Amino acid sequence: MNSRNKLVIAAVLVVAVVLGALILRSGQPAAGGHGHGAEPGHDDHGHEQDKAPAKAKKDAHDHQDGGHDDEHAKPPPQPAASVAHADEAPRVHMTDEQLRHNGVKLATTGPARIAGTLVLMGEVKLNQDRSVVVTPRLAGVVQAVRVNAGDRVQQGQVLAVVTSPALADQRAELLAAQKRLALARQTHDREKKLWEDKISAEQDYLAARQALQEAEISVENLRQKLAALGAAGSAGTQGLAQLEIRAPIAGVVVDKQVSVGAALKEDAALFQLADLSSVWVELLVPAQDLARLQAGAQARVKATAFDAEGEGRLGYIGALVGEQSRSATARVVLANPKGVWRPGLPVSVTLTHGEVDVPVAVTRDAVQMLEGRSVVFVRRAQQFETLAVQTGRADDTHIEIVQGLPAGERYAAKNSFLVKAELGKAEAEHAH
Repeated sequence: MNSRNKLVIAAVLVVAVVLGALILRSGQPAAGGHGHGAEPGHDDHGHEQDKAPAKAKKDAHDHQDGGHDDEHAKPPPQPAASVAHADEAPRVHMTDEQLRHNGVKLATTGPARIAGTLVLMGEVKLNQDRSVVVTPRLAGVVQAVRVNAGDRVQQGQVLAVVTSPALADQRAELLAAQKRLALARQTHDREKKLWEDKISAEQDYLAARQALQEAEISVENLRQKLAALGAAGSAGTQGLAQLEIRAPIAGVVVDKQVSVGAALKEDAALFQLADLSSVWVELLVPAQDLARLQAGAQARVKATAFDAEGEGRLGYIGALVGEQSRSATARVVLANPKGVWRPGLPVSVTLTHGEVDVPVAVTRDAVQMLEGRSVVFVRRAQQFETLAVQTGRADDTHIEIVQGLPAGERYAAKNSFLVKAELGKAEAEHAH
């Protein structure tokens, strides 16, 4: 086959392909129709389906269902009265007869004078001005003990007896000095008479007088030493070494650390005596409160372990603030005639530091705690309304109301906890 025939065959094939394509394209259905010559209402698989009416019905049904669901999804609007009731303060109904029966007293809010107070914790201590530690002041051995811890003693009473060789030396020296004094006095008297009778020279008399004076000084010196040691001089040789330990003050033996036969040093602590007719109460005052207090302020002391109260005065405020505690030491002097306040007892102390006038105040019994808030029950008609308040300064009888309650309101001033109990009952019944 030559090249001319090849070109003719190629041209015929191209024309055939183009004509076939045109024929296939002209045989397809119009836009929106179904392939394979399918009739309207049938799908590709030959199943009947009236799409337009079915879709219209479904849309209408969905529209109806959607509207029904929306009605149930949205909660009905609340009545205005219910919302207002939720915002109202809790109330409780109590008649005048119920108030009288329960002992609930009413009062009117108004101005009051409140004493400024500061409450601190403290501890009872010995009055160090009336407490003493007894020591022998001479080394020796305990020969006898006459008292025990807890005993009440009088000033000068013998507490113990100690045998001390050093004391024997001191007393022996005193005896010798007293003998020399007696001889010096005799010599002085003789020389004085001889000088007056002009028998001896004045120089001899003056020498005798000087010797007498020196002997007197020596004896007095030894007596003072023995007195400082708590030992009296002895005129004889019996008991030179015995040292009687006597009570320097009247009081109670609060500590005893001695027994018979014990060897003592001169500074050993034998007994501690204390006059418990008055005690100290030591406090730690925070630095920010120091400016509010001054010595002489009235103090009310209350025991935390049992029911006991007493009154005293702030006798001392420390000049230094502790590095760790950031507080200064203060001291209250408290009378203790019955011995109720024992050293070591923890107490609470209320210090008064002046008075101030406040515009609105209520009694201390009127303020109750409800759901973590301070509240006062205000009387309106036959009901008590619960008002949340902000409190301020307080003393033993009144509490200042800073916010939440104006002056001139009637409120439950006594036994207000009964009103709180009735409110709780009413809320429980409403819940059921």
